Amino acid sequence: MKEIELKLQGKINRLTNQTFKFDERVKDGWFSAVYFLKTKDIVNKYMPDNIITMQFFQKNHAVLCGTDEVIALLKTFADNPDDLEIYSLKDGDKIAPFETVLTITGKYQTFGYLEGIIDGILSRRTSVATNVFNVVNAASASGKQKQVIFMGDRDDHYITQAGDGYAAHIGGASAKATHAMNEWWGKQGMGTMPHALIQLFNGDIVAATKAYQETFPQDVLVALVDYNNDVITDSLKVAREFGDDLKGVRLDTSRTLIDQYFLRNQHLLGTFDPRGVNAELVFALRKALDDEGYHHVNIVVSGGFNEERIKDFEENGVPVDTYGVGSSLLKVNIGFTGDNVLINGKHAAKAGRRYRPNARLEKVE
Repeated sequence: MKEIELKLQGKINRLTNQTFKFDERVKDGWFSAVYFLKTKDIVNKYMPDNIITMQFFQKNHAVLCGTDEVIALLKTFADNPDDLEIYSLKDGDKIAPFETVLTITGKYQTFGYLEGIIDGILSRRTSVATNVFNVVNAASASGKQKQVIFMGDRDDHYITQAGDGYAAHIGGASAKATHAMNEWWGKQGMGTMPHALIQLFNGDIVAATKAYQETFPQDVLVALVDYNNDVITDSLKVAREFGDDLKGVRLDTSRTLIDQYFLRNQHLLGTFDPRGVNAELVFALRKALDDEGYHHVNIVVSGGFNEERIKDFEENGVPVDTYGVGSSLLKVNIGFTGDNVLINGKHAAKAGRRYRPNARLEKVE
């Protein structure tokens, strides 16, 4: 876990305004709640010189993400952004419930209408980063650093990919499914073969894998082996064909299916759920590969994996080398709140809220 811990101690350079592709309509208030826009007009009319401090927090133990994006948002759309005094934690910092992660001091009418957008950025980015961090920890609970592939491209609108991919990077995922997911930190997407490729070769896993190898000889060769719902048979087929060149096999069996291995060995049924990618199937696959000397072939699993399911696999010593995880990582389960807590340097928060100074905050220049 050392690599992840370093990442979470703020050892990442801040992203710049150039990283983000903001919609210019933010400036017009198009994405702001209307009551913020009305408040801006009222403040301009009645109290234009008041200086307020807005403070942001959430209620969980989490991995913070989105601060760079928020700072870039303020620098881009606030009126006279150089007049704002901004203090912030960094992307990757571990945060506690109710800990202040960001304060902004300045004239309300110059930035207050961005409050909801800031909450939304921090909520989504921190949720994804924290979800990924928890999954990476679960996958490495056995003490072996296991790869987690961020596969969230099909589980949300494509426009979210760059930010989600960056948040996954902050959380510790070492590989992402699309180029867009790597855009903010300068890498490229990775992947091997989908079911569609095997279909186009009429279900012939060997032919599909051979075509892949000949077209992308520089890639690590990993074959998808559940297309015919017979992962052990097809894994051995590709292992025998490609030998040392084959570095892994991926199981993505639907949770509605029972693999042919169990239909051939029905005496095994009755004590566990045989559907989808289950522990007994992975154990059987590992044994089949090892029995023929293919110890070097790693096992990659995907399809409905989340933190709890991965924990269960790891606690039971299921011989998985890499987890592909998608939809569970994209759940927004951490909400941020922005409050005005100071007016002209004096405490002025609503009932139940108060100014919470945080010595960990760093001034943003």
